[in-house]
Amino acid sequence: MKPGAASPFPLAALVTVQRGAISAEEMAMLDSGEDEQLPLNQERKGEGLRRMPRLPLTTSELIIVVSIFVMFSTALLCIYITMPSVDHKLLKLPRTVSELRILTDYVSKYTDDYKLQVLLGYCTIYIFMQTFMIPGTIVMSLLAGSLFGVVQGMALVIFTATAGASCCYFLSKLIGRPLAMWLWPDKLHFFTREVAKRRNYLFNYMLFLRVTPTLPNTFINVCSPIVNIPYPTFLVATVIGLVPATFVTVRAGLALNTLRSFNELYDVKTVGALFVIGLISIVPALVSRSQSQASDRPHSS
Repeated sequence: MKPGAASPFPLAALVTVQRGAISAEEMAMLDSGEDEQLPLNQERKGEGLRRMPRLPLTTSELIIVVSIFVMFSTALLCIYITMPSVDHKLLKLPRTVSELRILTDYVSKYTDDYKLQVLLGYCTIYIFMQTFMIPGTIVMSLLAGSLFGVVQGMALVIFTATAGASCCYFLSKLIGRPLAMWLWPDKLHFFTREVAKRRNYLFNYMLFLRVTPTLPNTFINVCSPIVNIPYPTFLVATVIGLVPATFVTVRAGLALNTLRSFNELYDVKTVGALFVIGLISIVPALVSRSQSQASDRPHSS
């Protein structure tokens, strides 16, 4: 590798991106690229970026968000109306494992007789949460494992998570740029630079990010269209990259009685295994890069 050349997947840089702001030189490098430019409506404070004081959405953009929100809410209301009488106190997003056990026991009573409504309700809620960046999808994954088993639960979670990520992708394509600059200015500039340097093996890079907990999935969903990651690359990397973590959570849903806290899902061994899988996913890119560098060297006489 040439001196000063960037490594294909700087894991340490990804993990430590929030420790400081991007330097002025790096900002200049970002602004020089045509495809990777970001809006220059941010104010400087020292070398860092200062967040805008208000939500940076126009009236038309806000109408789009509210309209989609109302559409999801209407769908949930229609599903709710077709269900039999339910206990409203139990129909809430669990905050603890004990609350999740109670919800699982309650919903499982309706799964046999009202399976279609349960499935439609589950899919709508999961996609809704993914689209609007609402935390708690890990609880939905555990619920899928408890209600439908490993195979059906994984298929359901991967489908809904991918659909929700896609909805978030296209919504961000419409209105996400100012919102992302408002929420994650430094991290977004970092992500823009890293994607620009890895265009030749973008799929492997995206797969690595999806498999490992290096960057939050919410950030990836929102910022991918902003940094010009093609949707086919985003889609395939999402479907494949979600499999390992989905397997962990769905399988844990079958053993809720032994689970004491949500934090137990991703212990050191599990996170380590995810990083190993992620590193394996970038091996083809590393080999290709090495072969390309070898072919570019002048042949010795």
